[in-house]
Amino acid sequence: MQNNSDNLQLASMRSRALAYVIDDFLVTIIIMMIFWGDILSVSHDMDALMYLLKAELAFPLIMLKIIYQTFFVWYYGATIGKIVVKIRVIDANEWGRVSMFSSFLRAVGRIFSEMFFYIGFLIGFFNNGRKTFHDITGRSLVVNA
Repeated sequence: MQNNSDNLQLASMRSRALAYVIDDFLVTIIIMMIFWGDILSVSHDMDALMYLLKAELAFPLIMLKIIYQTFFVWYYGATIGKIVVKIRVIDANEWGRVSMFSSFLRAVGRIFSEMFFYIGFLIGFFNNGRKTFHDITGRSLVVNA
C-alpha cells in the first residue's frame, strides 16, 4: 500500500458504504457459524429466536466487531471490505499507519455510531474530511488505497 502523502485522496462515501456492507456480512457469517446450533435449536419458536438474537448474541457480536475492526485496521490498514473496495485507514495527523489504540477507539466509536441510529456515519457527509464519528474518535482518515 502506498505511503506517499502527495497522492492521497479521500475515499468516497459510496466506497466506504460498500466496505461497511461487506464487513458486516462477514461478521454476521462468523457469528452464525459460531452460534449455528443455538440458532437451529430455537428456529421453530420465533419468540425464542428473537430473545436469542437480542440477549445472547448482542454482546458476542459487538465484541467480534470491535476485535475485527481493531485488528484489521491496525495490522493491515484496512478491513477485508476496505481491501476489496481499495480504500484504507490512515492516521489523520501523520498520514501513516494507525496505532493499535487509535484503531481500538475507532472500532468502539463505530459501535456507538451504529447504536445511535447511524448518526455517527451521517456526520461524514457534512465535513470536509468526510470524517465519521469513528474517524474522529480514532483520529483517522479513510483514503483510496
